[in-house]
Amino acid sequence: MQDLPNMHDADAIPAEARSEIDRLFATGDLFRYHAPENAPVSVVEAEFAALLGAKYAVAVSSCSAALFLSLKSLGLPRDARVMVPAFTFAAVPSAVIHADCIPVLCEIGENYRIDLTDFEAKIDDVDAVIISHMRGHTSDMDAIMALCDARDIPVVEDAAHSLGTVWNGRNIGTIGKIGCFSFQSYKMVNAGEGGILITDDAELAARAVIMSGAYEHNWKKHMLRGDNSADLEDAFAKWQNKLPLYNQRMSNLSAVVIRPQLPLLAKRVEDGRRNHDHTAKLIDQSPWITVPAPLAGESRAPDSLQFNLTGMSDADVHAFVSAAAAEGVKVQVFGMSTDNARAFWNWEFLPERRELPQTRSMLMRACDTRLPARLTIEQCEKVADILTGAAVAVMSTTRAYGT
Repeated sequence: MQDLPNMHDADAIPAEARSEIDRLFATGDLFRYHAPENAPVSVVEAEFAALLGAKYAVAVSSCSAALFLSLKSLGLPRDARVMVPAFTFAAVPSAVIHADCIPVLCEIGENYRIDLTDFEAKIDDVDAVIISHMRGHTSDMDAIMALCDARDIPVVEDAAHSLGTVWNGRNIGTIGKIGCFSFQSYKMVNAGEGGILITDDAELAARAVIMSGAYEHNWKKHMLRGDNSADLEDAFAKWQNKLPLYNQRMSNLSAVVIRPQLPLLAKRVEDGRRNHDHTAKLIDQSPWITVPAPLAGESRAPDSLQFNLTGMSDADVHAFVSAAAAEGVKVQVFGMSTDNARAFWNWEFLPERRELPQTRSMLMRACDTRLPARLTIEQCEKVADILTGAAVAVMSTTRAYGT
């Protein structure tokens, strides 16, 4: 069986990016608006929109920036209430607060998806919704959109972990009014940092472009796709000089790192799904490990593996994590690692804080480990052996000594 590589190394940048990186370094032309046309960031926007089947894309400094600009583009009033899943990264409720809105947390089930009963109970008291497809796990978007559309409540998709995921034939990120993606190092496309938002709404796109930092008439350099340019030009003219500039632009350097990875996405998704499903099937045979099944209609693009520990005490969970780490597999338990940014009780900056017992219970046993698409099947089998072996070692000791 093959030895495990360091699974926490980011994916390498394709060699195809090197010549363009060298050219940029030689010219110093890193600012997206220096070139009169066809700057690398503008080209990435056009290519990403085409890849996802969206009309418009706006490349920015991070997915957090994309979420913030999405909320500002929607024109929500100060103190608008925005529903957010309680299982997400701290940057998501932070973006809501940056946009002068109030996060309202929704319960999550043991399968990492939104609890629709709690969602429906809270939906009439919110002005907008962010759906975090956390770690690529997609909630029931048909039910969510039906509830929101009936109330004319806009939906923003936080698809940071879901580039390449499909829901009932539709690309995640294209179902709500706006979809937001990340290019952070551990995502399917690695630029270290960076984000992008997509939408089919020209007004939202124009507002996001201007607020991202398109001062004067630099918005003209966003209009590469001629079939949509007329609608955009009208929207830009409407909002010229009427919106604040937050200067959250992407640099050309990030764009040239991203571009050669876009054609590789389909293969990365295929390999990531293969690795995830094979490993999940093996570890799900353990009596102490459960891998939640995908929802009908969901085709994930996984870059990591999540599973729940069952029948273990807190001490057993800690022992399991230590045993797996000793064999080379780092496991994070969302609710038990110190100051974890995905545990809602650590978001002390929230203006409203409420207990969410169902989500807390899930997070106290929900585990996360990297499972890069670059691993071989044999390496995935070794990961599975280490995880199931750690559970056996811990629970056999527990049974033997009655602790």
